[in-house]
Amino acid sequence: MARYIVGRVAGLVFVLLVVSFITFFMMQSSPGGPWTEMDQPLSDDARANMMQKYGLDQPFYVNWWEWVKKAAQGDFGMSYAMPQVRVLDLYSQYWGSSLMLGLLAVAWSFPVGILLGVVAALKRNTWIDQVLTTFSLVTVTLPQISLIFIAIVVFVIELKWFSFGTGIALYEQPPSAWVLPVALFGIGTVGSLTRYTRSGMLDVLGNDYIRTAKAKGVKRSAVILKHAMRNMLIPLVTLFGPTLANAITGSTYIEFAFAIPGIGKYFLTSIFERDYPLIIFTVVITATILTVSNLVIDLVYTLIDPRVRVAGN
Repeated sequence: MARYIVGRVAGLVFVLLVVSFITFFMMQSSPGGPWTEMDQPLSDDARANMMQKYGLDQPFYVNWWEWVKKAAQGDFGMSYAMPQVRVLDLYSQYWGSSLMLGLLAVAWSFPVGILLGVVAALKRNTWIDQVLTTFSLVTVTLPQISLIFIAIVVFVIELKWFSFGTGIALYEQPPSAWVLPVALFGIGTVGSLTRYTRSGMLDVLGNDYIRTAKAKGVKRSAVILKHAMRNMLIPLVTLFGPTLANAITGSTYIEFAFAIPGIGKYFLTSIFERDYPLIIFTVVITATILTVSNLVIDLVYTLIDPRVRVAGN
């Protein structure tokens, strides 16, 4: 097990190096630059001085290697848009809102999605199944930005049940400012889980051991909880990892639409402003979360199903 974990951690480091290298290449190969798209463009001389100051007059691989050396020491640079602010300080200030938004979305969407999927499977080919299947299809295929627009018009403007954010941290605002964004962030996950759970449950319920348990008079609830759901855990855990990683890195559209000061919002702003240090840190931290979550999931497999063994055991 220890050898396996060490190997995966080494693989994580390699992945992060490759991801950061590609990101640097794409950033500095794109037309324009941090001081090109300004409201008041700099003169050619002033722009050249700024490029030299931040080392952007050097090839991208030189900048990448300098960034790697500093990142290894915990220095991820200063924001170009806010020169007096470190990237880490910016994240520590705004990540709380993104975490709250994402974790609350996962907390309600996963149990609800699994429950609806089980109900749809048990009520197969009934009107309940058709309603739940249609709901899941709509939430998965409808673009999130369209769903946000519809929700704002209906629940914020017309019914006035909810309000927009005030620009302060989400956890400092009343529920009327964060309930709707949390619901919108998790609705797509509910649709995906409903479809996935329904399909998996139907496959499991068709197995011989399920029919045998029913024939022996085992209660329906016991068959579902002790047998069917137990065999559904591994696929559901597989989905949980990427979903959680996506949730804790913020939702760009939702944070923009509801004026939530989160990482997703500032990441999109950093792209427009060519704030390279913030872009590269966001990409790397997202890749780290995804890779670590996959490692944790692989280890959880061995706890869920003892028949699963990691390499080297």
